[in-house]
Amino acid sequence: MTPYFHLRAVPPSALRNSTTWLHRLFQDDWTTVRERIGRHREEVLDPGYLRYELLYTGGPCPHPAGQDTGADVVRGGRPVDPPDPDEPPFLLLTAAQVTQVAAFLTSADFDSLWRRARDEVLPQYGGEDAEPEARGVFAATHRDLTAFYAQTAHYGDAVVKWLVS
Repeated sequence: MTPYFHLRAVPPSALRNSTTWLHRLFQDDWTTVRERIGRHREEVLDPGYLRYELLYTGGPCPHPAGQDTGADVVRGGRPVDPPDPDEPPFLLLTAAQVTQVAAFLTSADFDSLWRRARDEVLPQYGGEDAEPEARGVFAATHRDLTAFYAQTAHYGDAVVKWLVS
């Protein structure tokens, strides 16, 4: 099965440091997951998630209060290692970090982000001929991540991330 990157909003009061609890957090059926995605309470990135990260970390850009919040959008967060060393760690963003990421995303200019990352991204998508399609995928993902983080920040929630296979 192809791995994908899963992001889930969690009220800070419900957040546990237990890997058993964190595993259960990502065991819902796809109908439930899709419903939460529709409400911007959960987000799933396809196997290209590392490429999406390039959009936010691909070079110098302005960040709120001089912080590198672009690095937190996809893979940022405090790691919590599962007992099985072959599994990737869970990543936790606090409510304050979520607010910073939401501010970064809502103020970011997609065209500027794309120009900064395109030279590194396009070869992985088929070159310049594939730019309209690749740009469209990145723009849609950016909109989805912006909506997810903005809604999560609005509720004052934290985010748990995990690479699921």
